Amino acid sequence: MRHFITRRSAKVFALGAVATLALAGCGGGSLSGSESGSPAASESAGSGELEKVVVGVLAIAPSAAMHYGIEEGVFEKHGLDVTLETGQGGAAMLPAVSTGSMNFAVGNPLTVMVAKDKGLDMKIVTGYSNSYAEGEDINGVVARADSGITSFADLEGKTATVNAINTQGDLTIMEAASLAGADPSAINFSEMPFADMEAQLELGNTDAVWLPEPFLSKALSNPDNVLVGYSNQEAVPGMPTMVSFTSGKYASENPETVAKFKDAMEELLVQAEENIDDVKATLPDFMTMPPEVAANLKMEQYEAELRTEELTDMGELMLKYKFVEKAPDLGSMTVE
Repeated sequence: MRHFITRRSAKVFALGAVATLALAGCGGGSLSGSESGSPAASESAGSGELEKVVVGVLAIAPSAAMHYGIEEGVFEKHGLDVTLETGQGGAAMLPAVSTGSMNFAVGNPLTVMVAKDKGLDMKIVTGYSNSYAEGEDINGVVARADSGITSFADLEGKTATVNAINTQGDLTIMEAASLAGADPSAINFSEMPFADMEAQLELGNTDAVWLPEPFLSKALSNPDNVLVGYSNQEAVPGMPTMVSFTSGKYASENPETVAKFKDAMEELLVQAEENIDDVKATLPDFMTMPPEVAANLKMEQYEAELRTEELTDMGELMLKYKFVEKAPDLGSMTVE
C-alpha cells in the first residue's frame, strides 16, 4: 500500500517539523562521541591551540570534500580542529545549529531559506556545491522502464519520492512538470531515505524517485530503470545544491571563528575542485563504497562563492509554490 503525502499535508508537516525541532532543540545523530553539552567550545583566545568546531554534514557524495579538507590539513592551517557529525537531512541539522551543538553545517540552501522564513536566525557562510547547467547532472528523477513515464509531464497523477518534503526535490520536480505542461499540484509526493528509494521503486510503492549521486548512478546501472530527466536543470540551471551555514547567534558571538571557517572553506573548495580524483578517493571509507564506483562518480561542482542569481530564482520558485510566505532576502541571511 502506498503512503502518499499530499501538497497540503506536506506543507503543514514540513513547517510544523521546523518549528517543533527548533523549539525542542534536538539535533541529528552524532557520530563524534562528544560528551560535552557544548562540544564545540573554543580554546582560550591567544593560546595558539586549534579551535574546536563541530560541522554537520550529510551522508552523500559531495560531503567528501569536508573529509578531504580534514585529511589535507586545510582546516588546521586556518586554526580549526574540525569534527564532522552526520545528520539525516538539512532540516534535521537546523535545530542542532540553532542551539549550538553544531557550530556549522553543510546542507541545501532551500532548507536554510525556509527556516529563516519561519523565524530561525540562520546565516549562510559560503557556497559549497552546485549542479550542472547542462549535460549530465548530479541528481535526477528515475522511473521504471516499463512505467510509461518518460518526461516530467508524465508525473501528473503519479507519486514521486524525495528525501524530504518541501526541499529541492519536490520544488524542482513541480517546476519541471509545470514547464512541461502538467499540473504540478496533481503530483503526489512521498518521502524516504535515498538508500531505500530504488528498492521501493522496484516494488511499485512509488512511480519515480529523485536521487543524487551515488544513488543515481547505481539506479541507472539497472536496465529496468530509466532517467526521466534532471529536474534541477529544468527549474534553475546551475542550481546551488549545498551551502555552509551557521546560526545568527553564533556568527555574532564568534566573528573570528566564522571568518576562519569561511577562509578555510574558500581555500578547500578551490582545492577540491582542482583535485576531484583525490576527493573521490575519500569516498570508499566515508560511504563504504567500492573504489571503482567512487572513481567513476559524477561529482557536483565545488565553489565557495554564492550563486546569488540562481538562489534568487530558487527563492522565487519557493514563493510560487508556497514554501515561504515572502521571497527570501539573501542579504539578510549571508555572513558579510
